Amino acid sequence: MTDLLSVYRGPEMPMVCVTDFEAHARELLCKSTWDYIEGGADDDFTRDDNIAAFKKFRLRPRYLRDVSQVDTRTTVQGQEISAPICISPTSFHCLAWPDGEMSTARAAQAAGICYITSTYASCTLEDIVAAAPRGLRWFQLYVQTDRQLTQQLIQRAESLGFKALVITVDVPKTGNRRQNIRNQLDLKKMLMLKDLRSPKEGNSALRLQMSLIDSSFCWNDLSWIQSITRLPIILKGILTKEDAELALKHKVDGIIVSNHGGRQLDGVPASVDALPEVVAAVKGSMEVYMDGGIRTGNDVLKALALGAKCVFLGRPILWGLAYKGEHGVEEVLNMLKDEFHTSMALSVSSSAAPGLTGERAGKTHPRRRFEIRHELHL
Repeated sequence: MTDLLSVYRGPEMPMVCVTDFEAHARELLCKSTWDYIEGGADDDFTRDDNIAAFKKFRLRPRYLRDVSQVDTRTTVQGQEISAPICISPTSFHCLAWPDGEMSTARAAQAAGICYITSTYASCTLEDIVAAAPRGLRWFQLYVQTDRQLTQQLIQRAESLGFKALVITVDVPKTGNRRQNIRNQLDLKKMLMLKDLRSPKEGNSALRLQMSLIDSSFCWNDLSWIQSITRLPIILKGILTKEDAELALKHKVDGIIVSNHGGRQLDGVPASVDALPEVVAAVKGSMEVYMDGGIRTGNDVLKALALGAKCVFLGRPILWGLAYKGEHGVEEVLNMLKDEFHTSMALSVSSSAAPGLTGERAGKTHPRRRFEIRHELHL
């Protein structure tokens, strides 16, 4: 009887918020993997500020409006998604779950949202596409010093049906992540980088070398990328109006306002704080998205109120993956979608994208749909 009692722990407590998945992932993952996923750069100030910054904003609800039919659908680069809540590019999903990015892709397909696949995925692009052939996928690119390899990656992604190219611009070199150094984490020994290998090379031992990222890549080099692909080009990592204006000048198709989850340069603005500046700079000429610090449906609504077309999730997806594979990722996505639906109804707004409810030809600025104000803490 004593043995039976020691094994029985009662029914599993229900997951009621995204941070519940964080707690479970921390218990399930080894320390070095947890530190790799959670770690920021230097003092982790920007990583933590990404979350804290959302608490400075307050929604201004307007009542006695019909919200009996709330529609969370919207579009990104002309493709419909079930809600403005998608998946950021993060690397090495096999650290969190054996099937890695294949499980993530299946969850994204089931949820009807976009998944940005990382250059540093632990599964091949071919395997990811085969796992979720109907899913909406974008490909995230770290431009390599080997331009031929870069071109092969882009053309391979395009031939496999990826719908956009997301160029990460904030990693000319890797940020100073202290926990990885303390743990002596060497990903080159842990994982084979499959996507930097031609499928014809079989099990060759090509491994990840972060030094392959081209630190000389500049604005004028975008014209070369544009000349070799027909995919829309989105820049990830823009934080200032000056760079947003340069993105307009160079005719890119979108911006993801991001500080890389606080993993690169510490002490930069929280993504949500940088968002209005970038939105104002592009003046509606391109879609603006954001990632960093999204933990609730309220956060999603605040980002949209400040001008984002869509938000992308990083760490919460890995928490869900560690918890229960693709089903855990689905639970995270569905939880945030449900919270966002509730926040819309209570704020009050019936549509996340008016174009999907009879105004396809019109452009409605998010501030006309959701009202928000900034709380100054002096």
